[in-house]
Amino acid sequence: MKIKFLVLVLAFCGSGIVHAQETNAPAFGKGLFRLMGQDSTWSMKIAARMQFLTVASWDEGADGGLIDPEQSFSIRRARFKCNGFAYSPKLKYQIELGLSNRDLSGASQFTGNAPRYILDAVVMWNFIGSFEFWMGQTKLPGNIERVISSGNLQQVDRSLLNRRFTIDRDQGIQLRHHFKLSDSFLVREKFAVSQGEGRNIISGNLGGYQYTARLEVYPFGDFSAYIASDLKKVQTPKLMLAATFDHNQDAVKTRSNQGTYMMNDMGFYETDINTIFLDAMFKYKGFSFMGEYANRTAKDPIAKNSDGTETGDTVQIGDGLNLQTGYLFSGDWEVSGRYTSIHLDENSTARNLERQYTLGLSKFIVGHKLKVQSDVSYLSVDGAANELMCRLQVEVHF
Repeated sequence: MKIKFLVLVLAFCGSGIVHAQETNAPAFGKGLFRLMGQDSTWSMKIAARMQFLTVASWDEGADGGLIDPEQSFSIRRARFKCNGFAYSPKLKYQIELGLSNRDLSGASQFTGNAPRYILDAVVMWNFIGSFEFWMGQTKLPGNIERVISSGNLQQVDRSLLNRRFTIDRDQGIQLRHHFKLSDSFLVREKFAVSQGEGRNIISGNLGGYQYTARLEVYPFGDFSAYIASDLKKVQTPKLMLAATFDHNQDAVKTRSNQGTYMMNDMGFYETDINTIFLDAMFKYKGFSFMGEYANRTAKDPIAKNSDGTETGDTVQIGDGLNLQTGYLFSGDWEVSGRYTSIHLDENSTARNLERQYTLGLSKFIVGHKLKVQSDVSYLSVDGAANELMCRLQVEVHF
């Protein structure tokens, strides 16, 4: 089944490329090709991207030396994306498929034992004024680092804060709106009601629903807050401040709608989980700064059976801080730095305190569409061996 699906995708890409050659293909990074209906009632842009990642890591020995070396090469991401409008420019859609093994991982009885091909499948209807109604599967309006596309990141990958606390994608509906308080002061509001168990779930709603609300303010006007690094070198200061509150009622997973299912003798252990995100993005003349704070709590984080005995599963509660900055030099070389601190409750994990320091170097050849990124990270973990990690990644985005 998987082979047939890949053959179909490749055949579709091949036929599209031939068509694009006949109709003047877009410039590099603007998609493989674009289609427009003869009566202008629909459009489609086809794009693909790949990330090739190399990782080398070592544990720190008792004498301070490096031990237990590990190396790996991988296709970190391979994505196929379509977007455009249907019937009217006010009704937009987006489909994104993941084709690498890491994109597809997570098959289980809850996904019909099928690979998780679908990342995004969502329609967006601008039904009146500045209101948009979204329906389908896509990213929830959570922390900024998650909502930024993996192809637009400042460093090789996202931080430990995102790994521990993100609410990522889910299936449901969203309502989005924006308005201006003045000529330059913009406010965006985003609300979501979703299933609460993550992407590609077909088993129905096992617990309660997930409710997400986010407020963003842009005091100096709109800008590309969801593209990391100041590649445009904006000539006036730009700032976004935002807050998100997420409530997952009767959640059945260890990290809200992420993590593993909490099973007990009655089926599933359920508890309310709340997650708060506070984040900011600032850009000015090649300098950029991103800050994130996350906090997660649960009504009763320790999973139990009907008789009160513990199952061994726990909700990962705690908080995290991520601070990241960079400066773009001439020739589109960027140096960036990141500090991440994670404090998880001792009942949730033995790793109750983690600190990671990362130094990155990136060369943007065609912006984020063609780039080479590298970074070096030192991870300090209470109660476990510290770790040194080096990464090199190439991104190609057609």
